[in-house]
Amino acid sequence: MLKSYKNHLSLGLLILISIIFLPLFAFAQGSYIPFDRDYYQKIERYEILQGRNNASFHTGAKPYRRDHVAAYLDSLAQDAVIRSRSDQFNLAYLSQDNWEFITRETPESKKPFLKGLYRRPGDFAHYYSDEFDIHVSPVIYLNGGIEPDNDQNPNRLSRGVVLRGSIDKKVGFYTYFTSSEAFFPSWVKGYAEYNGAVPGEGFWKEYNGNGYSYFSALGHVSYNITKHIQVEVGHDRNFIGEGYRSFLLSDFSNPYMFVKFNTQVWKFQLTNIWTQMTADVDYDRGRPTDGRYPQKWFSFHRLGFNVGKNLNLGFFESVMTDKVDFNYFNPIVFYRWVEQSLGTPDKVMLGIDYKWNFYPSMQLYGQFALDEFVFSEFFGQDGKNSKRNKYGLQAGFKYIDLFKVSNLDLQLEYNSARPYTFQEKVDYQSYSNWRTPLTHPRGANFREMLGIIRYQPIPKLNLTFLTMYQLYGADPDEATNWGGDVLKNRLEGSPTGLFGNVIGQGIENKVIQTNLNASYMLRHNFFIDASHTFRRRTAQDLDSPATSQYMQLAFRWNFIRPDYNY
Repeated sequence: MLKSYKNHLSLGLLILISIIFLPLFAFAQGSYIPFDRDYYQKIERYEILQGRNNASFHTGAKPYRRDHVAAYLDSLAQDAVIRSRSDQFNLAYLSQDNWEFITRETPESKKPFLKGLYRRPGDFAHYYSDEFDIHVSPVIYLNGGIEPDNDQNPNRLSRGVVLRGSIDKKVGFYTYFTSSEAFFPSWVKGYAEYNGAVPGEGFWKEYNGNGYSYFSALGHVSYNITKHIQVEVGHDRNFIGEGYRSFLLSDFSNPYMFVKFNTQVWKFQLTNIWTQMTADVDYDRGRPTDGRYPQKWFSFHRLGFNVGKNLNLGFFESVMTDKVDFNYFNPIVFYRWVEQSLGTPDKVMLGIDYKWNFYPSMQLYGQFALDEFVFSEFFGQDGKNSKRNKYGLQAGFKYIDLFKVSNLDLQLEYNSARPYTFQEKVDYQSYSNWRTPLTHPRGANFREMLGIIRYQPIPKLNLTFLTMYQLYGADPDEATNWGGDVLKNRLEGSPTGLFGNVIGQGIENKVIQTNLNASYMLRHNFFIDASHTFRRRTAQDLDSPATSQYMQLAFRWNFIRPDYNY
C-alpha cells in the first residue's frame, strides 16, 4: 500500500509542478486538435504537394496544436497548391475550424440561430476576448447497419459535448465527453470479447445482452513555458508517425493520463511523454467490475530532425515499468542505459521513423521498432529466426493528386511484426494499455498490406476506399503462445523454443477486407456517411471461410468517423 502511495505521489508531484509553476512563464498558445485521420489528411496532403517540410510543426508527432496549424494554413493562402475548388473549400473549412488563430478574415455565419447561436459555423456557442476564449459544440453520432450473419444488426448512439478555449491567451484547454450504446460488427465484437475491452474505449458495461455501453472522456490543459517549450497535461491518446498504423505509439488503445513536453528549436523537435496506464482489469462474469486496477508507467521520448527541406528523421525510445522511477523523468537521458544501470527488467524499446517528400506530390515514410536484438542470432550465426530478435517494420508511400487528378490521393502501406514483439516476461510490462496494444491492433506475428484511395470530387463529398490483407498466426488456446498476443508472457507457452520462429506461426489466418465510405458535409462538421465493408477470413481451424458483409448509414456531428479496419 505504501509502495502504491509513493508511485502515485511521484506522478502527482510532476503534474502539480507543471500546473502550478510553469504557467507563470506561459506564452500565447492553443489547444490540440483531436487526432482524426480524415481531418489530418487534409492538412498533410498540402505539405506533400509542396514537396517540403512545413515550417510550423513536425507531422511525425500527433496531435497538432491549433495555433501551429493555423499558421500553416495562413502560409497556404496564396500558395499554388491551393488550386481546385475542393482545395479552396478545404482551406476555408480548416481555417474556420481554427478561426481564433487565423490572421486572415474568416466569415461569420450569415444567419445565426436565435441571433446568439452559431455566430461561427463551427461553434454552437462561443465567447472570445483577450482574457477568456471558449467554444462549445454538441457531439452526436447515430448509425444503423446491416450484417446478414449477425444476430444483432450493428448500430450505435453516442451523444455528448466538446469544449475548448484559452485563458489569458496563455493556457489552452480542451474537454470532450460522450455516452454511447453500441452493437458492433461481428469481428469487432469478437476482438472485444477476446481482449475483454472495447478498442479505444476501455471500461464498458453490458447493454441489452450482447451490446456495449461506455463513457468516453478526454481532456487536456496546455501552455508554453518559453517560446519553444510547450507543456500539456491530459487524458487522451497520442500517435507517432506518418502511416495509417503506428508501431511506436498508436491511437488504438484506451486514453491514458499523461504529461507531455514538446520542445521545438531550429530543425529539432523533442517530444517527451510520461504516462500512467492500466496494466490489467478485474472481471466479474466476463465484464469489468469495480476495484482498483493494477497500474503501470510508461516513459517515451522522440527526437525529430528536419534534414534539409524535405526529409524528417525521428529517433524514438520508450520504457514500460511496473512502478514509477524518477530515473526515467530525465527528458534527455538514454533509457536503455538507465535500465541496465538499475539492473531492472523494465521493457525498453528503440525505434526510428522517417518521411521523405522526395518529389512534389510524393512521399515515402516508414518506421522500425526494435524490441530485442542479439547480433549473432539476428544474422543467423547461432541459429535462424530467433525468438529474441523482435521488431516491427513499416514502409509506406503517398501520392497526392494521383495521375494529376485533383484531390485523388493514394496511400500504400506495408506492416509486419515478428512473433513475441511487444510481449514481456514480467507482469504489467507488455506494450499495452487497458488490455489493448499501444501499437498495431494485431499486436505481433503478422504481415499486413494496405491500400487507400481518397477522392474529393466536389467540395463537400469525400470518398474513401480501403483494401487490407493480413496474414497472422493465432493461438489455439490460452495456454499456448505463438507470439501474437501482446498480453501473454513471452517465456511461457512457446511451442518452438528459441529458434525457428516465423511470422504466421500458429493457426494461420488470412484476412481480406475492403471498405468503401462516402461522407457528405451537410453543414460545418455535420456529416452523413454511407459505407460498405466486405471481410473474408480463412484459417486452418475453419471448415470454410468466415465472410461478413456490413452496410451502414450514419449521421455525425463533431464526431470522429470510426473505422473497423482490423
